Amino acid sequence: MKQGVLGLKFLRCKPNQVPPSNGKKVAIIGAGTAGLGAAGVLKCKGYDVTVYDMLPEPGGMLIFGIHVDRIPKPPIREGVRELMDAGVEFVLNTKVGNRDLERMDELVKAKNVVDLEDIIKSYDAVLIATGTWTSNKSKVPGEELPWVYPAMEFLVATHLAKFGYRPWDIVPDVKGDLLVVGGGYTAEDAAYVPRTYPEYRDRMRRIVLSYRRTRNEAPMGPMEMTNIEASGVEIWELTVPIAYREENGRRIARIIRNRLVQAPGEKRPRPEPIPGSEFDAYFDFVLEAIGERPTPPFEGKECCGIKLTDWGTIVVDKDMMTSRKGVFAAGDVVHGPSQLGPALKSGMDAANAIMKYLSQR
Repeated sequence: MKQGVLGLKFLRCKPNQVPPSNGKKVAIIGAGTAGLGAAGVLKCKGYDVTVYDMLPEPGGMLIFGIHVDRIPKPPIREGVRELMDAGVEFVLNTKVGNRDLERMDELVKAKNVVDLEDIIKSYDAVLIATGTWTSNKSKVPGEELPWVYPAMEFLVATHLAKFGYRPWDIVPDVKGDLLVVGGGYTAEDAAYVPRTYPEYRDRMRRIVLSYRRTRNEAPMGPMEMTNIEASGVEIWELTVPIAYREENGRRIARIIRNRLVQAPGEKRPRPEPIPGSEFDAYFDFVLEAIGERPTPPFEGKECCGIKLTDWGTIVVDKDMMTSRKGVFAAGDVVHGPSQLGPALKSGMDAANAIMKYLSQR
């Protein structure tokens, strides 16, 4: 389960080789992988870098969204500490913009809110790297029941509490029989955290992961499916919940079986429900891990001259600049959910684009 992040560095030069300030100020909105990667490049070229983040600690999903085995936290914190020692300023517990993050706002409870336009006007360049911080909804009947909860928000709540930033009462009461819905990395963590973290494991009787395709098509990969299965998680392939309800004091997931159909031009086979295959299963809690949505720091299709695509991602040109001059964007808020490598590269590429832009002014 563990990924190779030992010695992960964001600073792209030796600490004793950080140059003096060149007088140019860059704001980075979001202290996740892309934002930290950009900060490390810019600082090593003499830029004054300020990173804003709504969370109480830099790192984004690396710290708060992923199992401690999959992404060990000490190397991430060491990389952040190196940035701080080099002079990168972090403004934490501070949300930029008016974006409604729904349940995530209640969990994080950022102490301060800063206007996006004020940030843009105060710096020579701005990088938006705000990621994907709200979960997709399944839109099935009963999803609004309190025991059906978004998996990503569950993971963030767990780590906020586990690392001492928030009380444990913000975390949903996951215990007994748990159903996790999905086949990506969030689903993997949502199943593996209750199975292995000491705060949960003695409370759990059974954990089932329901995925609408087979393990061979799962975004987490068949090997990760096998790993969580070995930890004691049941895998229900080719299944998907179609409704949740309560009956005689019991919590019920109505589930249907799928078959795979290969459609012309599609990379993965499409799951197709099998009529008459529905069945009821009893669970105490459900965690839905069916993808996350991009969360630029504003509501609507456009703000401050920055435009979004129909998918809610930020529109950028070949130089990663948004439709507002001097404002750039990188990471998942541009290309959707990704892994550490692509997000880090995106942030570093954006930093190079910012330096090119500022050098030509």
